[in-house]
Amino acid sequence: MRLLLDTHALFWWLYFPEFLPAKVSGILSDPDVRVFASAVSAYEMSYKHHRGCWPEVEPLVGAFEEVVTGEGFDLLPLSATHAIRAGAYSPEHRDPFDRMLAAQAVLEGLTLVSKDGAMREMGAEVVWR
Repeated sequence: MRLLLDTHALFWWLYFPEFLPAKVSGILSDPDVRVFASAVSAYEMSYKHHRGCWPEVEPLVGAFEEVVTGEGFDLLPLSATHAIRAGAYSPEHRDPFDRMLAAQAVLEGLTLVSKDGAMREMGAEVVWR
């Protein structure tokens, strides 16, 4: 299994694992599961932190790559192909971060770990409960 963490799932795994469903925690703890964290999540955290909306992510914003790889996760860069797919989704999906993460999951064949049901509407396979 290959997973892509939504931004909230990554943050909770690192700082508040009790917020994750037991199913998700079990999957993420499986050494045979390959887990990806997206550069999109780094951007989302930095963007929201620097606007005063998410002060709790400050330690992660300062060392995103080191923390992610230290957890054994792979860093997934955002490509032009991902960006083009994200831009093509229906305008009713307004969150640009969700659009990019869904596009990455679909194009890379990854299952998205997210509590956000809208990801399925963009064609992403999602695991949560």
